[in-house]
Amino acid sequence: MTTKSLHLRIGIAAILGAAFLAAVAIPNYVSSPSNVGNIILSPVFWPYVLAGLTGIVGFGLVLTAVFSDLTVFDPRDEIAIPVGHAPWLRLAALAVIMGLVMVGLPRLGMVWTCMLAFVACAFLFRTRHPIAALVCAVVVPLLLYAFFAHVAGVAIPQGNFVRLP
Repeated sequence: MTTKSLHLRIGIAAILGAAFLAAVAIPNYVSSPSNVGNIILSPVFWPYVLAGLTGIVGFGLVLTAVFSDLTVFDPRDEIAIPVGHAPWLRLAALAVIMGLVMVGLPRLGMVWTCMLAFVACAFLFRTRHPIAALVCAVVVPLLLYAFFAHVAGVAIPQGNFVRLP
């Protein structure tokens, strides 16, 4: 399969998925109260944003496939797929991480558990940027906590040991 046909197929699938979300799934299955004062806090706002971004990316992929000359398959672009037991061991380790997340959520809280899960997954999949992964593992859950707890007013589960303000 050439890169051009891959871009075309993924782009069409993304456009169809975005159209389905915007026309059928979000209006029929996402409930929204009529008294939400701030549009950003509305339960339907972010699904529509994600559907729109998916459609834009789909159109970009289709335009890339139509107007570019990506017809030649370059074997150097191929991803090396590991053989043997390594993929199954990694999948089992990911299942263990998910189990530990479920055990850790009520005890440590969502923020601390997400930080640890992010770090564990980053090193399980051997990131090329371990320092950036550590920084993101701390900053992203804290920023999400700050937004949801202090701006949106959503209660985030706290742990038994360390409570965030």
